[in-house]
Amino acid sequence: MRHLATATAIALILAAPAPGADTHETEQAVFTVETVASGLEFPWSIDFLPDGSRLVTEREGRLRVIGADGALRAAPVTGLPDDLIAIRQGGLMDVRVAPDFETTRHVYFTYAQGTESANGTALARGVLSADMSALEDLQVLFRANIDKASGFHFGGRILFNEDGTLFLTLGDGGRTPQEAQDPANHLGTVVRLHLDGSIPADNPQVENAAQGVFSFGHRNVQGIDRNPATGSVWTTEHGPRGGDEINILAPGVNFGWPTVTYGINYNGTIITEERERPEFEPPIWYWTPSIAPAGMAFYTGSAFEHWQGDLFHAALAGMTLQRMEISGDRVIGVENLLTGRNERYRDVRVGPDGAIYLLVDDSDGAVIRLVPAQ
Repeated sequence: MRHLATATAIALILAAPAPGADTHETEQAVFTVETVASGLEFPWSIDFLPDGSRLVTEREGRLRVIGADGALRAAPVTGLPDDLIAIRQGGLMDVRVAPDFETTRHVYFTYAQGTESANGTALARGVLSADMSALEDLQVLFRANIDKASGFHFGGRILFNEDGTLFLTLGDGGRTPQEAQDPANHLGTVVRLHLDGSIPADNPQVENAAQGVFSFGHRNVQGIDRNPATGSVWTTEHGPRGGDEINILAPGVNFGWPTVTYGINYNGTIITEERERPEFEPPIWYWTPSIAPAGMAFYTGSAFEHWQGDLFHAALAGMTLQRMEISGDRVIGVENLLTGRNERYRDVRVGPDGAIYLLVDDSDGAVIRLVPAQ
């Protein structure tokens, strides 16, 4: 049986700043916080190019380049889709450099597509020009098969798999949560696709499911990564008021939203009295109260020896970078970092330099990183 615990069941170890405004000392590491780039409008995702440059998305619809020299280019990358819409929680979202980038120069990204009254999540890819100024040969690989009239719960995270497929996370649309229990539409699902957008023949056979559906019954999956110790794929999804979850993906599985949940409505009313039922996969962890976990990343770098294999969450409402100690597929300890900075964090990534990169979610947002203190 999987271990299930609340965030209050394990004592939190708070990061205390060491002398100096940017240095923090914890039980496992002493690190300094550096600003990589500032002046970004609600940065959403970051990824790394082979030459040391970094790509950053701004939710309002801009793809930016931080050069290998560390400078943020003033001009955004051109060539994004004409039907991209920035609406409340949606806009330009995840960005991923393809595993075969050095031969294809493919860059994958997710975005909100459509209009205020009819929109959904889409996945596209383009060829990054040699000077990194444009995306060329744009291809839209996937569009959710149902339009919604809200600006909420787009999901939008991408994870590449070693078998040449990818996972794409999708939200329930916010105002139609019951749709997450209907696999005939893409709301509240995770889909699995080949890199060209085609559907793998070995996808699970879910009855009456829309093309590509791998799992369903999700609310708004905002984090996804692979556990390096076990190979399992972990996701985080936003609950309503409380009930944020960590789940381990499994083919064809229903994760229960909104029939079962540990959360309640934002106005305090009850969604359901049921927390678990045998036909639904339970979370391996949940947060009550909510921290709004967004991007997530297992640490596999070389800069922080004692953080190897740990899981990091960028938290929005929680205004923290949360570190979890992991044993197999269980959470055995929790530590909250950067709690005194009063910043919302949208994404967390491990850079090729071993540093931990964070995106500050703000109209005047930033890319910061954690490096070992000298």
